[in-house]
Amino acid sequence: MLTVHHLSNSRSQKILWLLEELDTPYDLKLYMRDENLSAPQDMKALHPLGTSPLITDQGETFAETGAIIDYILRHYGQGKLQPAADTLAYDRFMEWMHYAEGSGMFPLLLEIFCKMSDDDTRQLTQIARMQAAKHLGYIESALAGTDYLVDNRFTAADIHVSFVGETAGQLMSLADYPNIRGWVARLHDRPAFERAEQKGGYFGAATPP
Repeated sequence: MLTVHHLSNSRSQKILWLLEELDTPYDLKLYMRDENLSAPQDMKALHPLGTSPLITDQGETFAETGAIIDYILRHYGQGKLQPAADTLAYDRFMEWMHYAEGSGMFPLLLEIFCKMSDDDTRQLTQIARMQAAKHLGYIESALAGTDYLVDNRFTAADIHVSFVGETAGQLMSLADYPNIRGWVARLHDRPAFERAEQKGGYFGAATPP
């Protein structure tokens, strides 16, 4: 059975949510962050990077959120939560799947790391805020007149990109982004999201992976 190695307060919440949406059985192993908010040693022993999420399946361990989502969709999805591969909607879907970690999270993580630093990071924080505003504006525009990111239907892209909106909401006001606020609220109302939250907890503070 597929095993999710779930670190508290981390991106691996998205993997639990995806599996709940697909109604795919999985074994859940919970790990708590140490006093430095890092993954514990027993989780780091599973993979050289010691990051979350991690899954183990058929004797192999895999890292990287986007790669794990793709793996689950290919091996367990049966075509669910993604458009057909020969459509333009699939191309847009893949764009969002790469965007989530490739661009969307970077300025937010930069601000988080600035907050953790004892040095004067005011200028770097300002740059991070400017970049975050650009990306939030991009997502806000993409959600104009639609409930979801791709083809106006819920897909794994919404799960993957949701962390950008959620983390931004912890760092700053989303008053200027009503489409994002409405989208996140719709996602949080999904029964599978609620089941994943009950099983794995929900990240309550902005922390690094």
